[in-house]
Amino acid sequence: MSNTIGAINWIKLLILGLIWGSSFMAVSIALDGFAPMTIAATRITVGALALLLITAIMRIELPSLNTRHGRTVWLCALGMGFFSNALPFSLLSWGQTYVASGFAGVCMAVVPLFVLPLAHFLVPGERMTLRRALGFAIGFGGVLTLIGFKAFASAGSDFESLARLACLGAALCYAIGSIITRLCPGVNMLSLSAAALSCGAVMIVPTALWQEGLPSLPEARSLLAVLYLGLVPTAFAQVLLVQVARSAGPSFLSTVNYQVPVWSVFFGALLLNETLPPQLFAALGLILGGLLLSRAPVHRQRP
Repeated sequence: MSNTIGAINWIKLLILGLIWGSSFMAVSIALDGFAPMTIAATRITVGALALLLITAIMRIELPSLNTRHGRTVWLCALGMGFFSNALPFSLLSWGQTYVASGFAGVCMAVVPLFVLPLAHFLVPGERMTLRRALGFAIGFGGVLTLIGFKAFASAGSDFESLARLACLGAALCYAIGSIITRLCPGVNMLSLSAAALSCGAVMIVPTALWQEGLPSLPEARSLLAVLYLGLVPTAFAQVLLVQVARSAGPSFLSTVNYQVPVWSVFFGALLLNETLPPQLFAALGLILGGLLLSRAPVHRQRP
């Protein structure tokens, strides 16, 4: 593991933003045939099965429980499955029932702000600097510019305050999950990704069955949307997430949450004929500027 960012990690970060930005449309389609918790459980399960199949074909073994190293990896995978998948999916599914959807989007952009202090104390080489903090603040300002303060408008529901806390809790979960990913001992990336999603599936499936029961077979459109969510924004994205977090660090990975709202707007305009907001390009400039400021290399003068 190293702290070098490199062009490859920037490309992977861009791909993650594109993938997660497209997932909003897929979720909207899936909701026509599935309940929220069932969508979360199904996508995690499909993702886990896909990665387990790939590791089996490639003859990549899962971490062994017979060694101390393997047990430590499984403990990290359990934490990743809980904090990066099962718990935040559940919190967002419940929270978005009571709050405006834009508020949840803003909360995802708070993830880097949670990661910054956590990484400062827990991850070697991820020290908080004034420039890095300023860059994160500028990027978050870009997200607020894009979504607007209407995202904080009241939805008029009885559980709105708790729902807002749930959305913020999901953002904190993603931050903790990225820290755990970085601190996990050295192990094959596919093996770790498969183990993490497997743990997430074991935790969320019983919860979804308890809350919503067995789902009925939906129309093909909704079923295809859930399969897409499981294979691309969950399985494939989990592998990229692990690679970037362990190679470039959780602070760099967390900046993908600034991109997601931008790409979701682009996809909405491109595929759903939604109108581009006039502030889009100003927001994009702030987001990219914040990213570059927080991640630009420091050039030190020689004495």
